[in-house]
Amino acid sequence: MPFTLIVNNQPRQVDLPGDTPLLWVLRDGLNLTGTKYGCGVAACGACTVHVDGVAVRSCQLRLEDVTGAVTTIEGIGTPQALAAIQQAWVTHQVAQCGYCQPGQVMQAASLLAENPEPSDDDIAQAMAGNLCRCGTYPKIRAAIREAQKLMIGG
Repeated sequence: MPFTLIVNNQPRQVDLPGDTPLLWVLRDGLNLTGTKYGCGVAACGACTVHVDGVAVRSCQLRLEDVTGAVTTIEGIGTPQALAAIQQAWVTHQVAQCGYCQPGQVMQAASLLAENPEPSDDDIAQAMAGNLCRCGTYPKIRAAIREAQKLMIGG
């Protein structure tokens, strides 16, 4: 049975079983490979996407349970928000191997959309479920702070 999803503001139809994880719908069904497979059990955050603006782990969300618009790393945010996050990531040289970065950026964007002025504790709590094997956590936190300043014009 085909499913219609709104992905990156575009209606997309997929003919996959309803129990297919959204991660595989995106990667294999729609060829949007920016979202990464990490652990398959929603513990690492590499597969983070937004559903109606909320960060979710796509490896554990079944196609038949998707009830809102999906945004992937390929279609994230407003140009201002995306530019601020990208600029901050580059300024702070966050990426090492880069594998976790799509999930990190998606989680950070969700945090800043929900809370434009997060405290250090807010950042730590929001980002706790996104793992980085390279250990760039201090750079990620600094980049979130920088993006926050850029987004509010500071």
